[in-house]
Amino acid sequence: MRRFVMGIAIAVAALFTFVLPADVVARNYSIVPEPAYMDIEAEGEYIVTGKTRIVVNDEAWNPAERFAEDMMSYFGLKKPMHTSKRGKGIKVRTDIFVPAEGYEMTINEDGVVIIGGSEAGIYYGLQTLRQIIVANDGKVPYGFIADEPTFAYRGAHLDVSRHFFSVADVKNYIDIIAAHKLNRLHWHLTDDQGWRIEIKAYPELTEKGSMRKETLIGHGLNPVEWDGTPYGGYYTQEEIREVVAYAAERYIEVIPEIEMPGHSQAALHALPWLGCNEQIVDVWTTWGVTPEVLCAGKETTYEFLEKVLDEVIELFPSELIHIGGDECPKERWAECEHCQAMIKAQGLESEEELQGYLVARIERYLNSKGRRMIGWDEILDGGVTPTATVMSWRGLYGGIYAAERGNDVVMTPMSLCYLNFYQTESREGEGLHIGGHVPFEKIYSWNVYEGMSDAARPHIIGVQLNMWSEYIKDMDTVEIMLLPRIGAMCEVQWSHDRRDDSTIRAKMELMRKFYEVNGWNCAPYYFDFRK
Repeated sequence: MRRFVMGIAIAVAALFTFVLPADVVARNYSIVPEPAYMDIEAEGEYIVTGKTRIVVNDEAWNPAERFAEDMMSYFGLKKPMHTSKRGKGIKVRTDIFVPAEGYEMTINEDGVVIIGGSEAGIYYGLQTLRQIIVANDGKVPYGFIADEPTFAYRGAHLDVSRHFFSVADVKNYIDIIAAHKLNRLHWHLTDDQGWRIEIKAYPELTEKGSMRKETLIGHGLNPVEWDGTPYGGYYTQEEIREVVAYAAERYIEVIPEIEMPGHSQAALHALPWLGCNEQIVDVWTTWGVTPEVLCAGKETTYEFLEKVLDEVIELFPSELIHIGGDECPKERWAECEHCQAMIKAQGLESEEELQGYLVARIERYLNSKGRRMIGWDEILDGGVTPTATVMSWRGLYGGIYAAERGNDVVMTPMSLCYLNFYQTESREGEGLHIGGHVPFEKIYSWNVYEGMSDAARPHIIGVQLNMWSEYIKDMDTVEIMLLPRIGAMCEVQWSHDRRDDSTIRAKMELMRKFYEVNGWNCAPYYFDFRK
């Protein structure tokens, strides 16, 4: 019955927005991302202070405690808000008749009641309440909200290979994406420029592969220059577990990425026998695509990958494990006796199909461990099973093609989702970045389903923003690149079909205040109308 009630609420939401009187609109019930339904009463408000209790009527203590901590900086508290089993204030509980990640919120003279379909639903309801409190200086207008997300997978990617970020930095990143109701962190842990995860079976990976001699200065135009400064860092397995647990407390699943067979020069530096010709190579000091890749013709390569994945699986409880699979040059394979022998032995016709063989073999291994494989859309090029999940980055076509043939897809096209790209066309005052132009408005107006058949749509399981770090060296810059554009992205991820161009700018002005309260750096370009 409750799901039916929420459905009715969502159905009339559009009508409701046209009948609100001006004085009610002025009462800031502006929420990012846009809820499915809101009913704001003309008069009355409940005041939330640092002394307001959070009352837990079932086992949902974790979301209550996280909210209590989140509000400390706003209220200037030295200790979190008080949580208890009884009393008046903000009451939270679960109900199986509410959608799993959905919530219902009622505000009246008795307080605030949030009912979630799960602890995650309560958490998202509390994030909504958090925004309302900040926007209205603690005054929460009486009313009712019913909400649930459009996409099950709402992701944010963080590359820590090109530039390394501390555990504290990664936790800060998690805090920001959690506040926008995202639920996946795609953690890009290995690449040519550094191996960042401790693997006990191969200590050389971090002893040697985590440190590069120096880093390219600028975009590498002639003459090429480097900074001459060694650079590195990695996470111990204890630190990995710490981050995974921190994310889980905020209802975010961490998906690790271990690149294969390309983007592996750091691993080749540590373990030269992984290469076709076993030559010594440095951890790469520039960006782009190197021809040095894992040898797909040696059984020792597959043994290596399986042992690495065994430890990764032990550290990460996520259903999906990302294997990369992108930008793998085939020159070394074409010259390699081992690769050519493998092509012949497996009845393959090309080096492209050899990559398909490697991907399929790794997928079978992950499946045998109870996990599922996800990879960049190049995994389609060599043929891929219908059970693989495809992350479409080279554009929309790869995702559409994969969804049409029955693969689950996460849409993350570079032209819309790469937040390491410039925010303005002029680039004035933005510093040095890799290129491209992804403004707030472009993200916000994106129709994820454009060009897609009705049959393909159910296979689009989600949307992800990507944060590559070639030219992003610290968390302050990450925040500037992320905020406010994550506000547009979360609207796509959570509220795909209920966005409103006429209201988003006013909502983001309130979010700007929210970012400031939390001490997060926010780029000014969208607010200054810079193109």
